[in-house]
Amino acid sequence: MKKSRMQSLMAVIGASATIFGLTSCGDKAQQQMDMTPQIATMTVEKGSSDLASTFAATIKGKTDIDVRPLVSGFITKVHVDEGQHVSKGQTLFTLDQVQYQAAVDQASAQVNSARTALESAKLTASNKQRLFDKNIISEYENQLAKNQLAQAEASLAQAEAALTTARKNLSYTVVTAPSDGFVGSILNREGSLASPSMVTPLTTVSDNSDIYAYFSLNEKDILNLTCEGKKTLNEAIAEMPEVQLELADGTVYPETGKVATVSGVIDSSTGAANVRARFKNTNGMLRSGSTGRILIPNHMDDVILVPQKATFEIQDRRFVYVVNDSNKTVSTAIEVSPMNDGQQFIVTSGLTPGQRVVVEGVGTKIKDDMLIKPVDAAAQAAPQAAPQQ
Repeated sequence: MKKSRMQSLMAVIGASATIFGLTSCGDKAQQQMDMTPQIATMTVEKGSSDLASTFAATIKGKTDIDVRPLVSGFITKVHVDEGQHVSKGQTLFTLDQVQYQAAVDQASAQVNSARTALESAKLTASNKQRLFDKNIISEYENQLAKNQLAQAEASLAQAEAALTTARKNLSYTVVTAPSDGFVGSILNREGSLASPSMVTPLTTVSDNSDIYAYFSLNEKDILNLTCEGKKTLNEAIAEMPEVQLELADGTVYPETGKVATVSGVIDSSTGAANVRARFKNTNGMLRSGSTGRILIPNHMDDVILVPQKATFEIQDRRFVYVVNDSNKTVSTAIEVSPMNDGQQFIVTSGLTPGQRVVVEGVGTKIKDDMLIKPVDAAAQAAPQAAPQQ
């Protein structure tokens, strides 16, 4: 009887141990599933792309003219201020005019003296000619009078040229705007000495009615532009779409521009050619000296796009994490187009439509052959966007 009770007790204990063991294994499996991270993924598909190629650009006015005086002198008055819009011929600076006015007065007096001497020489030559006609004086004396008349005429011409120069120099003391535009920095004020040889100009007048954005294209870009030489560069420029200008703060300038010229020489030091795009500056918000980025649109069909944050680089090769059927990550090498907008890449090889790609935690918490819980990135973003609407 006791033996039977003991066997029953052992059976109960064994059954309890078995149930406990099964429960523990189930809990571990559940814990392992709970510890698997949820990672956002996307399923790649073919579609169209309107990515824009970007190029760093320097903005310059239609004309940027350095203003320097043509004569030396102390600045007596500055008539404009920095940033002021001026018209062609408007007075910018006045230099000390005393010495130049004196030179004009002196040259004018010399002209009057030379004119008087010429009148006297004419009378003398006329009188000598009459005497010579009557054989009263020799031909030598007559010719001498003619020579003196010619000399007086030359002296008058010389004096008049000196007067013109003096008046011109006097006019140069009033420095005027060479074109319509905006006044740049004014480093020299009243009392400063100005001269034609000064290194720093008095100011710069920028005509910003139109502005030019200068950027560079390398040899490969130019070959692509001309379809490997199948069309001329001028034809390629004419066929280029209108471009946009991204400003320094990231906003896009509302006016579109047009590529106007590509320099005919490739700089040997940079391997690039200088390109100029022209934009209207109707509201005057663009100023010479600013920087930005030129955006050249490119439309492509049947391409695969992946976010740049979904990729990583190892030894100049680019990779993504593809999620296999077991929900494990597999590092996969891809090739991308050099054209990008800073947010997405165009994949040229390495991916096929239907594959899942990790778009979260790449380069930080995701590793190769890692088990994850894939979560569709678009579905995950939808609930977050709903409250904002």
